[in-house]
Amino acid sequence: MLELLVPATMPQSERQHWAEVMTRRLQRRAERSRPSDERLVERARKLNDRHFGGLLRWTSIGFADMERLWGSCTFTDGAIRIARRAASLPEWVVDYLLVHELAHLVHSDHGAEFHELENRYPLTERAKGYLLALDSIG
Repeated sequence: MLELLVPATMPQSERQHWAEVMTRRLQRRAERSRPSDERLVERARKLNDRHFGGLLRWTSIGFADMERLWGSCTFTDGAIRIARRAASLPEWVVDYLLVHELAHLVHSDHGAEFHELENRYPLTERAKGYLLALDSIG
């Protein structure tokens, strides 16, 4: 149940509009906070197509309990894991985490060639800053 407090003078049509807007926002937030491996797989497919020409292959992608890392990729068998705590982050940050781990399917290290692949995602620097800020708070 959503309780929306508005000025008494607000017209009923505007109240209805804001109730609908806020309901959609809360639904999106709740959906983002529910870890879904299927959601990760779908995002990874789209990011693979967009930034890697659809060439990358992996064996599994899913959320996992990780305290220190935001993600991991087992280069030898293609298993990608994203920290469950990342599920509530903005989608563009989760997309960055996926791109970062997808790039590890090509380069296991963090060398120049790896960063060239990682930087295909246009919000890489912004997402790194976002995650750095979160890590410094926690």
